Amino acid sequence: MAEGLRVAVVGGGWAGLAAAVEATVRGHQVTLFEMAPQLGGRARSLAGDTPSGPADLRLDNGQHILIGAYSATLALMRRVGVDPDQVLLRRPLELLDANGQGLRLRAGSALITFAVGVWTMSHWSLRERWALNHAALGWLLKRFRCDPALTVAELCAALPARVRDDFIDPLCVAALNTPADAASAQVFLRVLHDALFSGPGASDLLIPRRPLADLLPEPAHRWLTTHGAHVHTGRRVHTIDAAGAHWLVDGETFDRVVLACSPAEAARLTRRLAPAWSACAEALGYEPIVTVYLRAPGARLVAPMIALAPGPDKPAQFAFDHGALGINAGVFAFVVSGAAPWVSRGMAATTEAVLRQARDALRGAAPASIEVLKTVAEKRATLRCVPKLQRPPATIAPGFKAAGDHIAGPYPSTLEGAVRSGLAAVDLLGI
Repeated sequence: MAEGLRVAVVGGGWAGLAAAVEATVRGHQVTLFEMAPQLGGRARSLAGDTPSGPADLRLDNGQHILIGAYSATLALMRRVGVDPDQVLLRRPLELLDANGQGLRLRAGSALITFAVGVWTMSHWSLRERWALNHAALGWLLKRFRCDPALTVAELCAALPARVRDDFIDPLCVAALNTPADAASAQVFLRVLHDALFSGPGASDLLIPRRPLADLLPEPAHRWLTTHGAHVHTGRRVHTIDAAGAHWLVDGETFDRVVLACSPAEAARLTRRLAPAWSACAEALGYEPIVTVYLRAPGARLVAPMIALAPGPDKPAQFAFDHGALGINAGVFAFVVSGAAPWVSRGMAATTEAVLRQARDALRGAAPASIEVLKTVAEKRATLRCVPKLQRPPATIAPGFKAAGDHIAGPYPSTLEGAVRSGLAAVDLLGI
């Protein structure tokens, strides 16, 4: 095994941070380049530019959640000194509406508690409960595999409309950020498999109770610096060139390179070196996410996270009560996933529609007291996770690997997918 190699990591999102930490742990000299002024990529905290909010209010670029099956992400957090039990609220999976009705899983084996949870949904008919449990049993018997050409809507077409509206559609858009009529059924089943078969607690929701910067980006920055790595923020890499057995990153010599930046940046940097790889990255499609942060003093939701009733004029699928999470009392995040139709309408129209939803969902608040703190649109939040999606491979060239939630793999665009790809890239480098 080579020791003390010079390793460049281009991109400081969660994939790049995972790669940088892992390469440092293995004894290599790591230099990380991030073009933004802060680390974290698409899971980052925003600058304190919310004039109507409290002085210490720190919002994120979107409301992210993890699940208990995210073993690589939780291990990375612990590696850099973060205790997940302190920064994440762990709850058994719940998909509750504004009235507190819906699926509730108890602690324990998700496979068993899922069946029990469905049967206890008394607001559903016996036929609807039987249909969902029967479908889940069928997916289990088929080892959570299906025709890779199927969409989630096609996979679930035989289920009653209420099951699709109340359970399948919100779960699909939460996991894949792609509407069910376009989303890959095979990837959807993979997510269900990992939640149900990764052991007790795998399906638990882990909701951040601190800004995203505190979960990984800032602790990782400190850890890397303390362990001898060089971290450059606000530094865009302009060129990567081959130089015999080495690589030149803006003229600086490295033995290995991990390309962990956005697909657009990765395509630009590889256009001359690996045109086929670059073209694959450039062809990827995306889905946006819009998050509307509201303040409503004295208001609350029935749970820290609720699913919202669907409708043509109801853009948000989920709402989060930051007071219940122990972050900021009276602050709420309303999340619009698969948000392309609403992005096309404009942020003013989207925000106004969310405000109307909030007046119905928030309890204890006078409608006139609800105010908008900030609307955040992440236009390339995730890949558009469609059937048979062609994603670029991890290998670009010998000694030159790619990482990110857009790299070929079994997971949709998730924090866990990003972290696992960063670790895998270091493994593939053979160091």
